Amino acid sequence: MTATVLKNLRIIDPSRNLDETGTILIGDDGRILAAGKDAQNQGAPEGATIKDCLGLVATPGLVDARVYVGEPGAEHTETIESASRAAAAGGVTSFIMMPDTHPVLDDIALIEFVQKTARDKALVNVHPAAALTKGLAGQEMTEIGLLQQSGAVAFTNGRHGLSDSLLLRRAMTYAREFDAVIALELRERYLGNGVMNEGLFASWLGLSGVPKEAEIIPLERDLRIAGLTGAKYHAAKISVAESAEAVRVARSRGAKVTCGVSINHLSLNENDIGEYRTFFKLSPPLRSEDDRVAMADAIADGTIDIIVSSHDPQDVDTKRLPFADAADGAIGLETMLAAALRLHHDGRVPLMRLIDAMSTRPAQIFGLDAGTLKPGAKADITLIDLDEPWIVSKDMLLSRSKNTPFEDARFSGRAMATYVAGKCVHSL
Repeated sequence: MTATVLKNLRIIDPSRNLDETGTILIGDDGRILAAGKDAQNQGAPEGATIKDCLGLVATPGLVDARVYVGEPGAEHTETIESASRAAAAGGVTSFIMMPDTHPVLDDIALIEFVQKTARDKALVNVHPAAALTKGLAGQEMTEIGLLQQSGAVAFTNGRHGLSDSLLLRRAMTYAREFDAVIALELRERYLGNGVMNEGLFASWLGLSGVPKEAEIIPLERDLRIAGLTGAKYHAAKISVAESAEAVRVARSRGAKVTCGVSINHLSLNENDIGEYRTFFKLSPPLRSEDDRVAMADAIADGTIDIIVSSHDPQDVDTKRLPFADAADGAIGLETMLAAALRLHHDGRVPLMRLIDAMSTRPAQIFGLDAGTLKPGAKADITLIDLDEPWIVSKDMLLSRSKNTPFEDARFSGRAMATYVAGKCVHSL
């Protein structure tokens, strides 16, 4: 690899609270030599490739902390390779892969399989999360220590909550000894068996509703157990204002808790379901406009730590069904950045905080070598045109599945180039 010079950039690096015009020097080892206005005065390495990036913003490569992939077992929906191509197109240089595969990622051999496949075929960094319980059945804890040692960066029950409070206490106590993160989704199994947000709109459509309490009750339990055990706990996807408030209260009590929100719940609300559009059937369900605004405000003030795509590929057999029967989930790796930039353009969330929530902060929470442009760091870089107009079409999506809620959406801003360890893996 030859050295690379990216010049005339606006550089935003939340890890250093840096927002300035300058140059990025990338060494032939794929690491950053310098990034900022001071780098302009340094000579380019001999034989370096020089690229004029006037009008572009350079940020640390985006880190997506919740991505579902079909491989192994459901490669027709998504492979590690195809997910990595979609990630690169969306400016994502690292993602955490959920254990909801067939078989489930609850064994060292399967964690190693994901890592080897990613090394051989993926364009971006792929980090496996291991199942917290065997088979994701919620009954028996997995070998947290051994799985972490083999490369698992977090422990989760995937799409499922964990209803056994005693098992959760034991798992958190055990995870604390390894400084491991437990990341759980929040859906009470009995209250949460509806198909969309409970309210007037659900009544009009004749669909069963999911009340806010189906999220709030398991969250408050999890936060209490996290405080009791001292474990690192991450609420994977919250969607209502009361959940953000519960996180604030838990932190005030000293609990080591973080939380995320999916880009869908920052961009869409229950009204987008329209006439039973199944691409908008998600978990948690799309909430009211008031809750969407509350989620955006909680991102802005830092209550919600990170934004995730919640990329969940589904094929036509599971989506082209009556709304109540369709599977939950939408793809999002390719549209997360553009949808998030809407919050920047309307002035609700500062650009520095948005990039922090999609890069620096998730890297910090899950202990990844990412999320910074400081000298010596891996040159994982996303180059963004904040104002590039584009329209999402099914034909342009690189994911094997096409279940996007943003089909035909008009966006301003997208990733123009993506670098992983100094190598350009995507450019427009």
